[in-house]
Amino acid sequence: MPRYRQELEENEHRTLAPFAQFSGSTRGRKFAEAPPLWRTQYQRDRDRVIHSRAFRRLEYKTQVFLNGTGDHLRTRLTHTMEVAAISRNLASALRLNTDLAETIALAHDLGHSPFGHKGETVLNELMCGHGGFEHNHHSLRIVEELEQKYPKFSGLNLSWEVLEGLAKHQTAFDRPGIKKGFIAKNPSLEAQIANLADEITYYSHDLDDGLDSGLLSEKELCKHVRVWAHATQLVKKAFGNPPEESRRYFIIRTIIDMQIADVLATSEHLIEAAKVSSADDIRKFAKPLIQYSPERRKLNIELRKYLYKNLYFNAVVNEPHIRAKQLLKDLFGHYLKHRGEIGGQSSRRIRREGLHRAVCDHIAGMTDRFAIAEHKRIFGDKLNFA
Repeated sequence: MPRYRQELEENEHRTLAPFAQFSGSTRGRKFAEAPPLWRTQYQRDRDRVIHSRAFRRLEYKTQVFLNGTGDHLRTRLTHTMEVAAISRNLASALRLNTDLAETIALAHDLGHSPFGHKGETVLNELMCGHGGFEHNHHSLRIVEELEQKYPKFSGLNLSWEVLEGLAKHQTAFDRPGIKKGFIAKNPSLEAQIANLADEITYYSHDLDDGLDSGLLSEKELCKHVRVWAHATQLVKKAFGNPPEESRRYFIIRTIIDMQIADVLATSEHLIEAAKVSSADDIRKFAKPLIQYSPERRKLNIELRKYLYKNLYFNAVVNEPHIRAKQLLKDLFGHYLKHRGEIGGQSSRRIRREGLHRAVCDHIAGMTDRFAIAEHKRIFGDKLNFA
């Protein structure tokens, strides 16, 4: 016998903590729909995110290194999948709703422009005086309006709790403003988990990609980054001196394990001390309850500073992004003058939301490779991305 939604919801109440977000208690969707038969509401949301066009485009959007510069380097899609995996693990350990945590993680970067944070900065500058651009808010815009898959409504019509998680998403790398309609002090614990999983994933895969590219070295990391030195000692004690690839893998895996263990221990203590008994108690609480310990936070700041100095601002990473910034400026100016070349969906929004927003939507939806090809079509070989 297959399991119906009602049985899945009952199972949540038997197994999850009282302060988890239960799928049967969702605040619902903007547009009323019949409930799913075999899935919970959050499982339906997860499937809708995975089947969206914006999710598929993440495969060809920059994480740190320009997309296409290395077969083993992360893209925005592989980053997203790693965030989702860690989110599920953290949520499961704390007896929270794994489906909700995973869905927020899968959707958290849908709004990223081509060329990563550098592209986001350029679009925000170009949209000065026209509402700006911030990728977290654009993620909401995608799932609430820009995806066009259903005959009765725009967007994906996701559950309120998923939208809340996107509206409140902010890590050390992301600082969106307050989004209208989500005024609670904090989102659900599942959304807070997606926030921290994003950071954990950044630290681990940026180290891996930096080493793989040759821009970082284990020797220098041991000298200047305490989390790396500590993990190196643990791996050496357990395995001696394994081959380079497996040694690096186990060092990074150890760093992830240490991060997760710290978050779980710290968060469990904070949740217990807060004496919360429902998901809404979490929203009313004065501060997030999913946190690193103060000691771990200091170590992560040390690691992040090192990555900024030696990886993110390295000329090998930064120089292609400088050209990418000029590429986006060129495209933006071109479309302002030639509105007929804007994609059909974006052009239909000109009257309602203005030409600048329509151009911004069109460019933000591009992958790196499409933006480069479009620039070459319009301007020739003005910029070299070979």
